[in-house]
Amino acid sequence: MKSAEQRNSFLRGPKYLHIAERLRQEISDGIWAAGARLPVERDLADTLAVSVNTLRRAVGELVADGLVERRQGAGTFVLPPPPPDSPTAHGQRLIGVLVPSTTYYYPRVVDGIRRVLRAAGAGVVLASSEYDTAAEERELRALLDSGVEGLLLTPNLHLLDDPQAYVDRLRELPVPHVLVERRPTAPAPDDATPYVVTDHAGGVCRAVRHLRTLGHRRVGHLGQLRSGTSEIVTRGFHDAAELLGVEVPEEAVARHERWTAEDLAEYARRCAATGVTAVFCHGDRDAAAFAVQARRHGLGVPGDVAVVAYDDEVADVGDVPLTAMSPPKAEVGARAAELLLRRLDEGPDAPVEQVRLQPRLVVRASCGAAREGEAGRPSARGGPHGARTSGGRRVVPA
Repeated sequence: MKSAEQRNSFLRGPKYLHIAERLRQEISDGIWAAGARLPVERDLADTLAVSVNTLRRAVGELVADGLVERRQGAGTFVLPPPPPDSPTAHGQRLIGVLVPSTTYYYPRVVDGIRRVLRAAGAGVVLASSEYDTAAEERELRALLDSGVEGLLLTPNLHLLDDPQAYVDRLRELPVPHVLVERRPTAPAPDDATPYVVTDHAGGVCRAVRHLRTLGHRRVGHLGQLRSGTSEIVTRGFHDAAELLGVEVPEEAVARHERWTAEDLAEYARRCAATGVTAVFCHGDRDAAAFAVQARRHGLGVPGDVAVVAYDDEVADVGDVPLTAMSPPKAEVGARAAELLLRRLDEGPDAPVEQVRLQPRLVVRASCGAAREGEAGRPSARGGPHGARTSGGRRVVPA
């Protein structure tokens, strides 16, 4: 089976991975010899025709690979190859990683996985199902055929008629496995499926509680359909609204597989008509696009309508930086890798671990949050926001 760099890989996604692979190849070809210092970031970024931020992420990949190291105040240096008798050189263990996406959400999860496994001297084989159940089955068989000793899996449970039956069948795999950002949908009380997930329902509740604390009583939901987390997030929103006494006008609840500009404009008109003062959006790209449409239709953000996004991939790059719930993606990947290594080391005696990690609330300008110590109060336009924040970033621990 080909590696992720050869087939169906992350190299089809973010540019920084293309750059990382190019630098990796140049090191392998001896263009950058062991002990050599790479050019300063600005010069190397210009040579490769990428931004400094893209270059930094690419170099971060090489650091995780153990190919280079950053030395404070000195630069980035190429490391010598590992000795022939080292665990890294031999690849004592080979771990298969199967995720559904090559471009969104999961690259950060895989970053966490790779960091832990490489530190343990384990090799990584990456594969992607691209949200296709047939491709998932093929990739899973190919990973097993490649000789992996354990699997980290993110199956497309939301695309299956009986997702629990699929999870149950995974127990028949010939190697240990851990689910990543997925868990059994209808487990028995003694279900022994190991998993590490983001506590999406808890994160949603935290977001709604934040809006409620700011004085919002009528909140809308702009959501998704047929994504891996859409049902969990939607159910979590309605449960949180009921728990916290938040009114959710029926007209202000809308979900689409893909939101168009026209859809978002219509939703903005509905928000104005129903008097909602805040909208909880899943995910942050749709939230950013909604903020643009709201402003085009005369709704100030956050002056007339506050916006809180679920996910934090691009929430901070718009004209109005978005308050967002930030899933601990790298931490989920790292914890899942640690759990799998423990299962490999301890065998059947390893305890079953089922782990949930809560997202962080990252407060930015779009919710009109008061500064620390200030209470939310009605604004001149009738909203509950009062003082507006700057575009700064404040992380509130979960």
